[in-house]
Amino acid sequence: MKSMKRVLAGISAILMMTSVLAACGGNSNNASSPNSTPAPSTNNAAETPSNTSGEKVTINLWSFTDEIPNMTTKYLEVHPEANVEFKTTIIATTDGAYQPALDQALAAGGKDAPDIYAAEAAFVLKYTQGDASDYAANYADLSLDDQKVKDAGIAQYSVDIGSKDGQLKALGYQATGGAFIYRRSIAKDVFGTDDPATVKSEVGPGWDKFYAAAAKLKAKGYGIVSGDGDIWHAIENSSEKGWIVDGKLHIDPKREEFLDLSKKLKDNGYHNDTQDWTEAWYADMSGSGAQPIFGFFGPAWLINYVMNGQVKDTDGDWAVTESPTGFFWGGTWLLAHKDVTKDEAKKQAVADFINWVTLDSSETGLQYFWANGTMKDGEQGTKDSVASSVVMSNSNGEVPLLGGQNMFDVFVPANANASGKNLTQYDETINRLWRDQVREYTAGNKSRDDAIATFKQQVKDQLDIDSE
Repeated sequence: MKSMKRVLAGISAILMMTSVLAACGGNSNNASSPNSTPAPSTNNAAETPSNTSGEKVTINLWSFTDEIPNMTTKYLEVHPEANVEFKTTIIATTDGAYQPALDQALAAGGKDAPDIYAAEAAFVLKYTQGDASDYAANYADLSLDDQKVKDAGIAQYSVDIGSKDGQLKALGYQATGGAFIYRRSIAKDVFGTDDPATVKSEVGPGWDKFYAAAAKLKAKGYGIVSGDGDIWHAIENSSEKGWIVDGKLHIDPKREEFLDLSKKLKDNGYHNDTQDWTEAWYADMSGSGAQPIFGFFGPAWLINYVMNGQVKDTDGDWAVTESPTGFFWGGTWLLAHKDVTKDEAKKQAVADFINWVTLDSSETGLQYFWANGTMKDGEQGTKDSVASSVVMSNSNGEVPLLGGQNMFDVFVPANANASGKNLTQYDETINRLWRDQVREYTAGNKSRDDAIATFKQQVKDQLDIDSE
């Protein structure tokens, strides 16, 4: 997830307005035959927006990084007939700046309101199902129907997160189903092979097998993960229910078990007791930590945008296999303001762009360029797992960090195994409080019961949510 990379770089909150103007001419190499039907399609022909009135359509695009705004350049390159301009507003999530600004702009409405806006996993439910969901247009009203979703092979977890009462309001372009990323050399030393199928059966399914593998690794001087944060996302997003059930704080048994699983890691020396996003965590990626670490849990973006800059001497010594339990971590969803449906030209322009980003599974769709690292002509860019399983099945996911392994062979089923039904709009805050109390418990500063009691009280104090 590129947004995570930029957060790590310490982006300060910015507000900037730019315009990307439509190209005057066309490049016959970048677009196939025009499609003059008003509804966007997901077939294998490049799409051509149908606004021919001569008046340029302005699309106000809001995002928290330049990732989606930069896509508009490629969109206009592929669709030279598109009579649109994009006005982009970028406000970083640093210090919580993005959401308040977006909320104010959505509420104010008018010609400067966001026509298309982005939301990441940490707060997307607020805009798809929660307090701000009424601003979002239904994809069906943009002629982006369920059949297009099926044709593109979009993972169900992404659809669930982007839907309210059965109506799809948002989709992403990435797929962030998680896998287990491990060191090949350590696998050979401990398990006799680095084959992903064998390692998969050693570390799972289930946490009992995972901890049995941890014991085998420890016997040879290795930790199985860097810190307890490495297992948290797999636990969090495989729970049956989310933090809020019937308006009250609910601690799902799988999430409560994190207390015990975390303590087991610490008490047995199965990890280096790092915290994610710290220098010690990065050191374990390069093999320079307190003890060599076998693996990390994460989606493709962890490989591409985090590990890729940290592995150093371990580059090429990694492989990926399915996680002991299905989960996802992160992602960015696109929404359209409901008012775009009031103007047919704007509605069509917005629908065409969203379709190209989220549903177009052709070789001229955003996701094909994204999966194959071909956003810039003649340049091999970063390959990434994308929302469409159809695109990934037709793409080359081989990456040097993984010793040439095609990561899509693992991430397609990983995306299918993830669940999007256990999130709430309060997860960002509640997760932070929970993880802090788990660390208090594993460090011996609190009893298990005291850690839970403190957590419940903090949720009450900060969010005014009572416990069950």
